[in-house]
Amino acid sequence: MTDSTPAASAPAEGERHASWLELFFDLTAVAGVAQLAHLLHGSPGPGDVALYAVMFLAFWTGWMLFTVYGNVSGEETRTWTVLAGMFGMAVMAASVHGVREDRAGAFALAYILVRSLAGKAWERRGEYVPDLPITQWGLGLTPWIVSMWFDGTARYALWALGLAIDLAVMFTVSGKRLAARMEAQYAEEAARRRRSPPKPVAVLMDAPHLGERLGLFQLIVLGEAVAQVVAAASEAEWDAALYGVGAGAFLLLLLLWSLSLRHGADGVPLLAWDVLPVRLVLPLHCFVAGSVAALAAALGNAVEYTDHPVPGSVRWLLCGSAAVYLAIAGVAALSSGRGGREAALLVGPSLAVVLVTGAVDREAVAVQLVWLLVLAAAWPRVLVDRLPRTPPPSHAPSP
Repeated sequence: MTDSTPAASAPAEGERHASWLELFFDLTAVAGVAQLAHLLHGSPGPGDVALYAVMFLAFWTGWMLFTVYGNVSGEETRTWTVLAGMFGMAVMAASVHGVREDRAGAFALAYILVRSLAGKAWERRGEYVPDLPITQWGLGLTPWIVSMWFDGTARYALWALGLAIDLAVMFTVSGKRLAARMEAQYAEEAARRRRSPPKPVAVLMDAPHLGERLGLFQLIVLGEAVAQVVAAASEAEWDAALYGVGAGAFLLLLLLWSLSLRHGADGVPLLAWDVLPVRLVLPLHCFVAGSVAALAAALGNAVEYTDHPVPGSVRWLLCGSAAVYLAIAGVAALSSGRGGREAALLVGPSLAVVLVTGAVDREAVAVQLVWLLVLAAAWPRVLVDRLPRTPPPSHAPSP
């Protein structure tokens, strides 16, 4: 992300930090991540994992839109606008538990309102963010509106379609293309009126402040992982196997914290600062957060299998979420200027071991799986300090 500073460095004089309002807003992320983890409790099947992925992405999108609004608005942020968004996201979080019964409509309606409220906030300011094209491209919201007339799988499929459209926009629409679109819209509207309307102004994000907010979200997700393990351990029989699982889970989360926040940027593991535009960093951040939150639920599930083999669904949730995390770390390393061989060396062995274990190790108990994940996370953490560091770029990339 442009103009960011490493989280481990001392803050620059006068550098802006998260406000009390922003930290209060982040409490909805705490509630939302905790509720979404319930979708993966027990022995989740492919449908459960797919629904979790869709709902996590929707929740994260709402959080991100208001985070960017506060980032750009600064002291001009409207408190009631943020609180209204917070209430909408709280409704989304509360709807998760009964989404398969009668609360899917409430979740969709709350998401529609959150997205609409965020869009109105930018319209009111007469600004647009080149690095966040979905604030001006609202096509992804249409399937959510249509979903209000459907139930079950069809409704979830429409949610997924809307989110896929938003992701496509984020990855493909550059700042220059968005600026051209805004210019065309302005010219068309000016031609219809006698008096020219105010021209939309492009605004840039406060990158260090946004990096701090993204890092705080990852801390929230890691904190939920700790809570999942603690809650599961409090109800299990305390024996040597449980001690092994607990110690391994704590060390695993410590390694993920180090990779994401001490050896990464914006909460993305192994990502260097200033190498990707924000519109690409944000989806990567979402995928990392979603994989760690899924891993948190899997760790809680695994505590119940300290003395007999972990079911295939739980094993795959553990290994699959770790594989997603490692794959994104590899993409981030490659994007940060490391060569293909170096990036493959950093994450390739760990990724291969995790995938093979998920596929064939059907007799593994929880302590074996957890410590295998510890080794998988430890490999890039140890190696990254020994490989040559990538020199920082001479200038920020264009959007």
